[in-house]
Amino acid sequence: MDYRFSDRVLALKPNAIREILKSASDPEVISLSAGNPAPDAFPVAAISEISARLLRDNPIGVLQYGVSEGYAPLRDTLKSYLKEKHHIGSDSDELIIVSGAQQVMDIAAKSFLNEGDVLVCEAPSFVGALNTFRSYNTELVGVPVEPDGMNMEELEKVLDANPRAKMIYTIPNFQNPSGVTMSLGKRKRLYELAKAHDCLIIEDNPYGDLRYYGEDVPAIKSFDEDGIVIYSGSFSKVVSPGIRVGFMMANKAAMAKMIICKQGQDVHTTMWSQMLCNEFMTKYDYEGHLDYLRKLYTVKADLCMQLLDEYVVPNGISYNKIEGGLFIWCDLPENVDMLDFCKRLTERKVCVVPGNAFLTDSDLPCHSFRINFSTPTDEDLTEGIKEIGRLAKEIIK
Repeated sequence: MDYRFSDRVLALKPNAIREILKSASDPEVISLSAGNPAPDAFPVAAISEISARLLRDNPIGVLQYGVSEGYAPLRDTLKSYLKEKHHIGSDSDELIIVSGAQQVMDIAAKSFLNEGDVLVCEAPSFVGALNTFRSYNTELVGVPVEPDGMNMEELEKVLDANPRAKMIYTIPNFQNPSGVTMSLGKRKRLYELAKAHDCLIIEDNPYGDLRYYGEDVPAIKSFDEDGIVIYSGSFSKVVSPGIRVGFMMANKAAMAKMIICKQGQDVHTTMWSQMLCNEFMTKYDYEGHLDYLRKLYTVKADLCMQLLDEYVVPNGISYNKIEGGLFIWCDLPENVDMLDFCKRLTERKVCVVPGNAFLTDSDLPCHSFRINFSTPTDEDLTEGIKEIGRLAKEIIK
């Protein structure tokens, strides 16, 4: 049959990271390309206990339909948690549970973006979100990322030049893929520009609880007095990505329409995983678990940056120091073909993600690649970065 795909998906390309993971599945390949939590990060014993107890004491609640907004106790728990820890949420806001934070991007795009509308994002930005926005035939416009976040002068120029801009997408904490954290001054300026240009902001914060150095920076949502910030959070990096539980907070009037969009997508998020997250947050030492994750990843982040300083930087590759998160962005000299470099690394059984995968247009020039340090063992991380250094020495030096 000659399949006639919709205009929305005709131009979509496979997720570059998912394609690379196919090569990374080779047991002989050292994968620095995934963004998975470390195997030691999962609270397996607690999840097993909670699951058994839920199925024993409340099987119908676990197995029956739920409401689209989400499991009420978990919603209440998250509202209190966000208010107390991050000063997020007001009487005019509502919070719902979603099937992973990726669904926030899809629901928001479906609810607010018409074909041809402009969405402004960081350049580079998270490829999963970019592909979601592309599926609605949205025009993506990227703004360069600096060591302290999005370039605000360029953002203002982009907004002035694009009257159809409706939304700004940002990952302000330990951005994927660049690893940078947006300064407080830039967060406030972004909010001012969005308000002045009648734009919504999607504040995507999957890594915010994984800070290893420095002080927390207030969320953009914490000073949202105009109902223009859609806040996205997730349990994927702090409990488990496999359970597919995220959450979204936005103004009640905006949320009313987004709930209808969620109903059409999956009716509601899986009841077992919602109840599991609530039990874990309320009956276990959730803060202790986060402290454990931060200590685990601090060691791995330190090792990664020490290895880069020793084996990679002396051979011509630079990188952004990080304060948290799971990723490090590496920059090749401009005279080096980044795609060829990544291909040759793969031939040497080391996988990284080419930087152009994170751009609004993958054909734009790019001399960077992303590595992940949470997934590989310390031994694989060491050997993988040494191999990057050896190849850099051959090509650059």
